[in-house]
Amino acid sequence: MATLCCPAIAVPEHVITLDQTLDLARSLHAGHPQLGLALRLIENTGVRTRHLVQPIEQTLTHPGFTVRNAVYEREAKLRVPEVVERALGHAELAARDIDLIIYVSCTGFMMPSMTAWLINALGFRSDTRQMPIAQLGCAAGGAAVNRAHDFCRAYPGANVLIVSCEFCSLCYQPADLGIGSLLSNGLFGDAVAAVVVRGHGGTGVHLERNGSHLVPDTENWISYGVRDTGFHFQLDKRVPGTMEMLAPALRGLAGEHGWDVSGLGFYIVHAGGPRILDDLCHFLNLEPATFRYSRATLAERGNIASAVVFDALARLFADGGVTDGTPGLIAGFGPGITAEIALGSWVGAPVEAARRRPRAISTSDIALVHPTVPRRFPAGTTITE
Repeated sequence: MATLCCPAIAVPEHVITLDQTLDLARSLHAGHPQLGLALRLIENTGVRTRHLVQPIEQTLTHPGFTVRNAVYEREAKLRVPEVVERALGHAELAARDIDLIIYVSCTGFMMPSMTAWLINALGFRSDTRQMPIAQLGCAAGGAAVNRAHDFCRAYPGANVLIVSCEFCSLCYQPADLGIGSLLSNGLFGDAVAAVVVRGHGGTGVHLERNGSHLVPDTENWISYGVRDTGFHFQLDKRVPGTMEMLAPALRGLAGEHGWDVSGLGFYIVHAGGPRILDDLCHFLNLEPATFRYSRATLAERGNIASAVVFDALARLFADGGVTDGTPGLIAGFGPGITAEIALGSWVGAPVEAARRRPRAISTSDIALVHPTVPRRFPAGTTITE
């Protein structure tokens, strides 16, 4: 009876608006032959604000991949602990109750993974299993939920912590001037998310079924070029039309579960752009308001990669959830082209007694375990439940 609990979300303190993005594009690429098209595409994303891990002046410079990856590691260690603490609190668990940590990120690289640092720094048990997911891009949020569900089915009563850390701004490449790159410069934002899947008890989405679908021969539609300067995001112009190919997979999985995908009570999907959401409405016969949480995430945060599904889910929780037993769908879309899909029903009260109910860890607990871990986010950081 795995339950996906309320996520914790945090976004960095540096904000860039749509108008500022457009002004920067005009000044940086004044002579670009397709500037007008790029500006129209950026305006049509629906993104109004994005949060950046560095001030825009630093974001626009490229000091080299070594420096950028050092920034990624530093900022991840600075910002992840408090988000983890809040996610554990939402689930009414402590670090020692977690049996698996899934760490999701496609915007920086660490080995050993951030999971090892978390276990050492935040008081998780030394036998806590580790599962880094680094190469599924925006689909990885959905994949993490599904792998957590699988683990809880394999080990009944186990608890899983999922952490998503995406600093997309660290992938900015000033020399990439293709339309896809210019569009991505106005689309992606930075965020950190954490959420617990409880094997017993908990409030949220009772996970019932999951599945994955790969669209054949689309490997190059969303990809990274890995070069001396780091990760170069590559986007094919056919990507916005992929929902025509993925919507049947969503319908099919729901049908296998005995559900009508067009008649569910909530939908939490990755918001890669407004076309994705509009096409899902069309192909699944849904009203535009169906994806209001994903649309809000896109407008206020931009595309925050694997963290989108957690931010959108947090908005459903903030709205008070839905009636107990209401069926719903969670889906992440990303490179491959891949869809990771989960089906579940809303649980407004724990369905089973908790295995243990110790108090959640606090910032003082973290400091005792690892005195160098900061107790707060940097001044100005926006934290949402």
